[in-house]
Amino acid sequence: MASKSAQFFENGTNKQFEFVLSKYQESLQAKADSKNSKSEILLKLDKWYQNELPKKIKSRGKEAHLTHEEIVQTIKWKLARGQFRPRLKDLIQMNTPRVVMQETKKAFRAIYKKNDLEAAVSALSNLKGVGPAMASAVLAAGAPEVAPFMADELLLSMPEVEGIDYTMKEYMKLVEKTKECVARLNAQGGDWNPHKVEMTVWAYYIARDLKPEILDDMPDSRGNTYGVPEPVKEVVEERVNGENGVNGEVSKENGEQKVENNQLVENNQTNGVAEVEDSQKSVHSLSPEPEAEPVGFTSEEPVGFNPEPVGFNYNGVGSASENTRPAIVQNQHKRCLQRILPNLRLMKDS
Repeated sequence: MASKSAQFFENGTNKQFEFVLSKYQESLQAKADSKNSKSEILLKLDKWYQNELPKKIKSRGKEAHLTHEEIVQTIKWKLARGQFRPRLKDLIQMNTPRVVMQETKKAFRAIYKKNDLEAAVSALSNLKGVGPAMASAVLAAGAPEVAPFMADELLLSMPEVEGIDYTMKEYMKLVEKTKECVARLNAQGGDWNPHKVEMTVWAYYIARDLKPEILDDMPDSRGNTYGVPEPVKEVVEERVNGENGVNGEVSKENGEQKVENNQLVENNQTNGVAEVEDSQKSVHSLSPEPEAEPVGFTSEEPVGFNPEPVGFNYNGVGSASENTRPAIVQNQHKRCLQRILPNLRLMKDS
């Protein structure tokens, strides 16, 4: 079964995503408070990454790139927000400023000129300590309309996820899933890009894990629906002898009596036929042809003799003549059947 965050990622509405994104800072604070180190470190780094770094990259125009200092700061942000791996920071610092500028320029050109995200990730992977996850952090800051950050929480919110795999293949799957989410939310009137979706799913995951009350006021409840309309029960309506049968209800149009929700009052259930005494009418269920027991027959009646019951046709609906047939005619039919029964038994014995 998909996790709650996977359900949110896959089915959350525009209104719900907007609500959760507005709670990003609260989720970030909960994450910072859960760290052993000082919480202000993560808050300061995140403010720099989300606000200052994108402006610096954009200001460089066609020559967009990161400096050595900026890429080191980016790995600090990544490690503070996720799982701390000190060895990665050391590897990143080993890259020279010239190589950092060269490879980051190449990466942004691949996006801006060719719209080739995979080539951009490959270019950044030439740097020491940079894999698909770190490359996505760089690209999300400079090209948020194309690249989501490969956060662990986002990977764990993928449908049918089995584990975290930091590979190019896994990242491209994540990108496609994020694009589907962007298209769904924008079709509902939103203004989303892959990076904003990634931030929102991250905030939702962290809130549920560390501080669920953050989500208490999420639109359309905090339950399992996640904006997906509940299934509407099919309503079947049939006109039977002046009565309406709607969704398991039998009611009289004059308002005298109503039998609701499959609760039949003073009702005998025989071979799919419901008989309501007040109306003195027979209403057949929506089953195949009835096999009602004919009047006057016993358990010893001849095999293969299955006469049609009085007042029923093979549509399983009481005929109009049944309601107006005088009692004397019905008695005549009964006596007639009783007379021919002995002859039928003699024929069977012979």
